[in-house]
Amino acid sequence: MELELEPIKLEGVSEERPLIISGPCSAETEEQVLSTAQQLAQKGVKIFRAGIWKPRTKPGGFEGVGVEGLAWLKEVKEQTGMYVSTEVATPKHVYECLKAGIDILWVGARTTANPFAVQDLADALKGVDIPIFVKNPVSPDLELWIGAMERINNAGLKRIGAIHRGFSSYDKKFYRNLPQWHIPIELRRRIPNLPILCDPSHIGGKRELIAPLCQQAMDLGMDGLIIESHCNPDCAWSDASQQITPEVLDYILNLLVIRSEHQSTENLRELRSQIDDCDNAIIELLAKRMRVCREIGTFKKEHGMTILQTGRYNEILDKRGAQGSLCGMDSEFVRNVFEAIHEESVRQQMEIINQ
Repeated sequence: MELELEPIKLEGVSEERPLIISGPCSAETEEQVLSTAQQLAQKGVKIFRAGIWKPRTKPGGFEGVGVEGLAWLKEVKEQTGMYVSTEVATPKHVYECLKAGIDILWVGARTTANPFAVQDLADALKGVDIPIFVKNPVSPDLELWIGAMERINNAGLKRIGAIHRGFSSYDKKFYRNLPQWHIPIELRRRIPNLPILCDPSHIGGKRELIAPLCQQAMDLGMDGLIIESHCNPDCAWSDASQQITPEVLDYILNLLVIRSEHQSTENLRELRSQIDDCDNAIIELLAKRMRVCREIGTFKKEHGMTILQTGRYNEILDKRGAQGSLCGMDSEFVRNVFEAIHEESVRQQMEIINQ
């Protein structure tokens, strides 16, 4: 289905890229919330964020101040004129936020991963006109992400946006959550008019990664950024390592290069023609490779051999990865390409053997 969307327009908030939402990971105290909000307002930020309820991986951690914090967000609105936003995960959260006059809601990654929980939120939001952003699920599942937005859209909400916060990985090396940029890129291709924000705080997990991730998001044409900012980040009660001060946030935003999305691409015509020629050649070579694979399948069938030859498969992956690296490509990317090619080769040989 197609989402029925309306633009997320907020009075006094520029429609120019990037839309900025910022504030602490968690609302901790009234003083911390108001101090951070006032500093951000002085830097020109128009939308304040703070977690009121915090889903934690394990029990025992700080799980948010709860309803009490909503009064602090109301105070932020009154003192600074900023719009205020927070995460909701249950119908009760929705009711409390609507009662408190919260302007914008978002659905967290863990909630997005659960269709039952999303449907409960959608039912609670039925008949309400409020902007709501949906974070990607913790797993790299685009259909689950789109499905969550469809459920909310079916409840009558049309001011919907997406937040790309990266995807969980067992092997955390560099990023807290892997960006896997191809997924939000495909989301943009599928739903062109859907606003997509990037959450560099949760992708990076470290404050030193926020600036480069912000620039990457802008270079990929994302509409905005939701960045965690705290008046004293080192003392934050949750996710201290990924929060920055309002002053650092202002510095990062001032250094961003915002490239035009609408500039003429006429001068790229020749280069794009070369890309098309390369793609056509790749398709022809793949077709030739598959013809050879089918001949191999015939040979294996006639000689009673198994399709999968593990030693040969590992040899291909290792050699092609090394070759790709020598040609200036990421070896892991090349391995992924040849894993996909091998999967199709096996499928072709299975067809031959089963004939």
